[in-house]
Parts: sequence; structure tokens; C-alpha cells
Amino acid sequence: MENREPAIKNAQKIVVKIGSSSLTRPDGTLDTQMLDRLVSVLAAKHEEGAQVVLVSSGAVAAGAPALNIERPKLLREKQAAAMIGQSRLMSAYENAFDEFGITIGQVLLTVTDVINRRHYANVQNALSTLLSLGIIPIVNENDAVVTDELRFGDNDRIAALASHLIGADALVLLTDVDGLYSAPPSQPDARLIERVDGPQDVQDFLITDRGSVVGTGGMRSKVAAAELAASGGVGVLLTSAAKVGEALAGEITGTWFSPTGKRGSARSLWLANAAQAKGRVIVDDGAREAVVRHRASLLAVGVIGVAGRFARGDLVEVAGSDGVVFARGLSGWSSDSLTAIVGDDAVHGARPVVHANDIVRTRRS
Repeated sequence: MENREPAIKNAQKIVVKIGSSSLTRPDGTLDTQMLDRLVSVLAAKHEEGAQVVLVSSGAVAAGAPALNIERPKLLREKQAAAMIGQSRLMSAYENAFDEFGITIGQVLLTVTDVINRRHYANVQNALSTLLSLGIIPIVNENDAVVTDELRFGDNDRIAALASHLIGADALVLLTDVDGLYSAPPSQPDARLIERVDGPQDVQDFLITDRGSVVGTGGMRSKVAAAELAASGGVGVLLTSAAKVGEALAGEITGTWFSPTGKRGSARSLWLANAAQAKGRVIVDDGAREAVVRHRASLLAVGVIGVAGRFARGDLVEVAGSDGVVFARGLSGWSSDSLTAIVGDDAVHGARPVVHANDIVRTRRS
């Protein structure tokens, strides 16, 4: 198993994520002292020659005071707060990094940017270019334009996926607690879990969804993100933002998630985890065999049912006749068009329902 000290200290590509709860004061305003401390540590890592990507929450929280809303709940309120707060957040980062002579670049992502093959390549090229030029990209979800059904959900998952996108050596998730505990830290019998070598190491512990007043993700979200990154060969450190200096120096702090899988296609991970599927395509055993064992395209002739409403290009689940989902991919058909040809023997030779380049098998397959 990979050890945290060399993995973090010697990382040449590293993704660091900080949440809203760590960047804001109780009144919802930006904690500039915490931001300055984070920037100084990242600047030092950058000066060592490492390529650094920062995934930062805080835009909604930074903009909320201007709306006199402690925590926006409605989507339109969140979007309004994000429109105000994103520029304020980036201005604070720009001023802080300027002290070290470091240029930053803003990267706002939506699910569409990363499940569409062409958009995905553009995002990957953009990040690679920024890093090669010595610029620190600051990534956030584009809260101003996303919809509830087409969003990543939280920046923990964005950070995990970004670590695969750039081929990171390590991911550091900064939060407002010391690490992962066996129970909520307020409980007297809770203990810090220093190392996780696989999902089985945490399955018996109570991990809550509850986050802070200003955050969108609780500890469950962070553990899921850590497991996602680790499944693709990236080691993950979950620790307190107050200990960011110790963390990036490779000191023993927080919880270390050892890599559990091999590095694979970053886009496959995006397709498998980036967004909620719009619908489901049910196929016969022959089609399932072709996709799972032969990595073939899903053809219309194998479709036996359609569930939900989706357009061409939308993300869909693919399930067998037993109802078990075994793949996800981008549909080449709308739900209406696909429903119309189910059971039609004349569909041989029609375009694929999901092309092999746009389909990924799930862990359940």
C-alpha cells in the first residue's frame, strides 16, 4: 500500500480542495486569514516545482451576505449568490497569489463540459495548458447556470474527478475536522481513523451526511469522493484546513485513503460518476454480453425497453432484463425515437444506441 508521506511530499501533480465551511466565518463572510494561509502553502508547493490545482468552494457563501440570506436554499437564490460571490472569491485569491508572483486561472465546470467528448477534451487541454504555463487553476462548479438534475452535487466529487483528469499524484481534501472518525467527533467514543485501505475499512462506522451551515457536503460526501479517487489509483488525504501546511509537507495528519485501483481512462470515471442519468435503456442478454465482454457499442436491435425521458446526447443507464444496471453512456437516440423501434426487426444497421466510445461499465457489471 502507498504511504502518505512520499505520496504527498513528492507529488508533482496535486489537487487540493477546500470547502465553504473552512473558508467562511460564522457570519458567512470570507475568512481572509484562512485563505491567505492556504495560498501561502500552495505557493510554496508551486515554488518546489509541483503543478497545483485548487478546487475551491465559497462562491455562494461569499455572495449570500449581499442578498441578506444566511444560506440560500432555492436554486435561484444559490445562482444569484454565486454570480455575486464568484468574482469576490476570485478577487481574494488573485490578490493573495499576487504576493507570491503567481498567476491564477478560473475554471468553472458544468456536467455537460465533462460528459460531452469534445467538451471534455477541451477541459483537459485547458487545464494542461494552464499547468504547463505555471498557472494555478482554481476550479469550481458553475453554480450560476446549473440545474438541480444536472449538477455534480458538491466540490468533493469535482476534486476527485479532477485528480483523474490531470493524472494527479495525490488529492488533499481540506475540511473543518481533523479527519474521518469512527463516529461523529462529538461522541466520546469516537476515534480518528488514520488509514483506509478499502471501503471495507469504513463500512461499520457511522458516517453522516450533515455538513456545516454553509457547506453542501458532509463527511459521507468526502468519503465517497476519496473512494472514487482511490479507485482510480490516486491516494487521498482527508484532513483539517488548519493543518494544510503539515498535510502538504507529508506529515502524519488526518486520514489517508490508499489507492485501491489502477489508473484508467479519466473520461470513463466522468461518465460513471459525473451526473444523474436522465433515463434507462433495458436490453436483452445478447446486448449485455456484447457490451460487458466485448466492449462493443449498444445496438438498437438489443433494446427491449425504455424508461424515463431523454434527448439524444443525454446520459442514460443501461440495464439487463433483470433490471440490474451494468453500464452508463451517452444516448444516440431520444427516448421517444428509441421507444418507437423497440421490437422492430428492421433496426439492424441503425446507428448505435450508445457508441462504444461513449459507454462505461459500472462496478456492478
